[in-house]
Order: sequence, then structure tokens, then C-alpha cells
Amino acid sequence: MSTSRNVEERQEEFSPEIGQSASDKSKHLKKLLAVVLVAVLAGGLIYLLDARHYETTDDAQVDGHFAQLSTRIGGTVTAVNPQVENARYVAAGTLLLELDPSDYEAALEHAKANLETKEAEARAASLQVPITEASAFSQLHSAEAARQEATESVAAAQAELTAALHRVQMDEAVAARAERDRSRYAALVEKREISRSFFDARETEAESTAQTLLSDRAAVAAAQKRIAQLRSLVLQRDAQIAGALTAPQQAADARAHSDSAQGAVDQARADLHTAELNLSYTKIYAPVSGVVGHKTVEVGHRVQPGQTLLTVVPIDDVWVTANFKETQLRLMRPGQAVTIHVDTFGRDYKGVVDDMAGAAGPLFSLFPPENATGNYVKIVQRFPIRVRINNDQDSQHQLRPGMSVEASVRVR
Repeated sequence: MSTSRNVEERQEEFSPEIGQSASDKSKHLKKLLAVVLVAVLAGGLIYLLDARHYETTDDAQVDGHFAQLSTRIGGTVTAVNPQVENARYVAAGTLLLELDPSDYEAALEHAKANLETKEAEARAASLQVPITEASAFSQLHSAEAARQEATESVAAAQAELTAALHRVQMDEAVAARAERDRSRYAALVEKREISRSFFDARETEAESTAQTLLSDRAAVAAAQKRIAQLRSLVLQRDAQIAGALTAPQQAADARAHSDSAQGAVDQARADLHTAELNLSYTKIYAPVSGVVGHKTVEVGHRVQPGQTLLTVVPIDDVWVTANFKETQLRLMRPGQAVTIHVDTFGRDYKGVVDDMAGAAGPLFSLFPPENATGNYVKIVQRFPIRVRINNDQDSQHQLRPGMSVEASVRVR
């Protein structure tokens, strides 16, 4: 009994302290909850105030150029650089592969020979121009001189004919007088009024004048015939002049032939250049530095012009394409700072807005949307924004096209 009484007394002694301790703990808990609530509210308010300065999207990825290499000519692959394998880095100017050059070397030799032939023909045609000009104009001058000479001969023959006609007229008068004298003296000699010798002299004179008349008439006929011949010669000279008048055309034809030959030279030179280019195309070099991908060519393959052989991805020239909603673009401008969180590395990169899109993304699709319908539903469009990564952010060139990122643009 004494023991239970002692216990009860002790409980009565400690019960006020226990009650007081529970009350203090409750007060501390309430204070803690109040502090936490204030901190949460303050943090939320700060977050909301800070978030107003940013526009963020997770619809973004790293982009880059893709150098898809193809051949300009057809041929058989004879060699492939051992370094050209998928996921391997190649420097710009590296010889990637070679095609069989035999056919193109033969075409180059043929083009060289053809050019030499055309150049020789052009030189011959060029030398022929002054020869043709000299010959053609010389024939023209000779024909004109010959015609002038023939014309003067006709004039001289006509003068001779006129003189001969005058002589005929004089001879006819003399012959007529001599014949009349002979007839009169013949009657007198029969009457023996004049001597026979005087009559014979008159008769001889009449015969002589008659012969002279005949001779002069023959001279007239000869002069007329000569004039006809000379006039025919004039016509011949006219025909020669007409033929020689084509001298300018002959010279022009010679120059045209020379120009044509020179044009053939230019064409042959172009063919030679084409053959040289085709031969150079048998060796394919890396146009840019980057990582090889999608290699589909091996030694012995027969390739055709335009066939894609492999792709080189330049890893030192990448950017971010962030597709923001059109409602996020009101305050967005080129040059604004951008924070880029890359999922692959779990780190942030710094960049700036480089370019704003010219149109919404769907308009660049194969089948752009057509809104001119009765069943139109308004959809918030997205615009691709190009973000340039700062030069000091990716010195190791770890970013690769296709990586998913989150872009946050500071717009205020």
C-alpha cells in the first residue's frame, strides 16, 4: 500500500512538467509551419516574378548542316580511304574515295588532240582571209581595167569605122567621076577625037578608083566586124566584173570561215576543260570537316551521277532550333540571351536568339494546312527560332544534331 501511494505522489509531482513540455512543442511546431509557409509563398512569388522574364519551350533540338556527298560522274569505285567509316572524323580536303579514271583519261587525250586539230584549222582559215581578199579584189581590179581597155578599143574601132565610111564616100565620088570620064572618053576615042593612050589612062584611073572603093568598103566591113567583136569583149569584161564584184562577199565568207574555225577552237577548248573536270571528279574529297555518317559505298561498287555515297556532319557548326508558340513571341527579339539545357549532358549552355522564323512550321510541311474550310479549328502555331550557341560554350564539339534541349529566352 505504501508503494502505490509513493507512485501516485510521484505522478502528481511530474504531471505539470509534462503538460508544460507538450504545450511548448506545439507552439514551436506552429511557428515552424508558419515559417515554411511564408518561405514557400515567398519562393513561389519570386519564381512567378522571375518566370515572367523568360519564355521556355522543350520543343527544341540541336541542328546542323549535312554534307551529302555524291558523284558527278559514273564509274567504278577503285579505292576508299580507310579512315572513311561511320562515326569517324575527317578533315576538310581529305581524299575520301577514287573512281576508275581510265575512261576519263582517254577522253582527255581525245579532247587534247581535237583541240590541236581545231587550232591548226583556225590558223589556216585565218591565213586564208588576206589571201582571199587580195585575190578577189585583184580580179575585180583586173576585170575593171580590161573592161576599160575593151571600151576604149570599141571607141577606137568606131572612129576607124567612121574614117572608113568617109573614105568610102570619097571613093564613091571619085569612082563615079572616073567612070563618067571613062564613058565620055570612050565615045571620044571611037570618034578619034582623043588619043587611045589618053583613054587608056582614064580607063585605068576608073578601074583604080573602083578597086580603091572596093578596098575601103572591105575596110568598113572589117571595122564593123571588129566593133562587134570588141563589143562582145566588153560584155565578157562586164561578166568578169560581175563575177569579181563578189570580192567583198568572198572576203566576208573567208572571215566567216575563220570565225567559225575559231568558234570550233573555243568549243574544243571547252570540251577539253570538261574532260579535265570529269577526270578530276574521279577523286572525291571532303568538302568540310566533320563526322562521317550513312556511308553506303565500298570498293568495286558501280556508282551513278547524283548517287549519295556518304554524309559528313560538321560538328563545329551547330545551332539550336527552338519551336516556340506564337503566343510566346510578343517580346522575343534577335540578340536576346538564351539558356539551353541539354538533356544528354544535364548541363546548361549559353546562346542568343539569332533569327526569327519567316513562317510557321506547318507551312513548310509537304502538305501545308488549308484553313479555308467550314470546319476550321484554331490551333496555336509554333515558329522555329534559330538560337546561336556562344563560341566558348562547346569548345570540345560535344553537341550533335538531333539532341533534345530546353531553350529559355530572357525577354525582359
